[in-house]
Parts: sequence; structure tokens; C-alpha cells
Amino acid sequence: MSEHLIPERLRNVREGLGITMAEASRRMNLSKIGYCRYEYGDRSPSPQTIEVIAKALCTSVDYLIGLTDDPSADTITIDKKSDPVLFELISNITSKEDTIKRLLEYYNRLNQ
Repeated sequence: MSEHLIPERLRNVREGLGITMAEASRRMNLSKIGYCRYEYGDRSPSPQTIEVIAKALCTSVDYLIGLTDDPSADTITIDKKSDPVLFELISNITSKEDTIKRLLEYYNRLNQ
């Protein structure tokens, strides 16, 4: 299957985050001109670049290429340097299904 970015979806996600084209390009380590070419549809990114875009803009590849209408992210990356506490928490519980269930129950009670 060929992956082709839908420029309108890229713009919708960026605007939904309330960021400028310059900020979007910064998040992806692209030049503003390079980013603009994707958003205007003048250039098609590689499948790998679409993955980078999806991650940087908190959405999914499937949304950006039109396989779903849900713009929600389908993955979350937790960086040890930027969020060491959450990283340690997740690292310590990922193999403990019992602990995950208890934390989820606690979380749900807090949000009622």
C-alpha cells in the first residue's frame, strides 16, 4: 500500500494544536519552507517522514493518509530526558499486569 499525505489533514492537525507552520517545522527539525511544501501539497513526504510528522503533531499516520477520520494519536513516546518520573513509572510497571490494573482503577476513581 502506498502512503500519501493528505495536506488538508496536516493543516487541520497543526491548527488544532494552535501552532504556526514555523512551530510545526521546528518540532520536526525541518525548514519552514520544507514543511510548507508538505502542507501545501507541493511535495510528498516519504513514509518515514509521515511517521515523524504524525509523532510531532500528536496524530496518527492513518489519519494523515486518510485511512481513518480519527485524528487521535495511536502511539505515545515517553522520553527519559524530558519526563524522567513518568519514564521510570512506565518502565517499572510494564511487565506487571496486576500493578497496571490497580493503577488504572485508582486513576479512574480520581477522575470521577
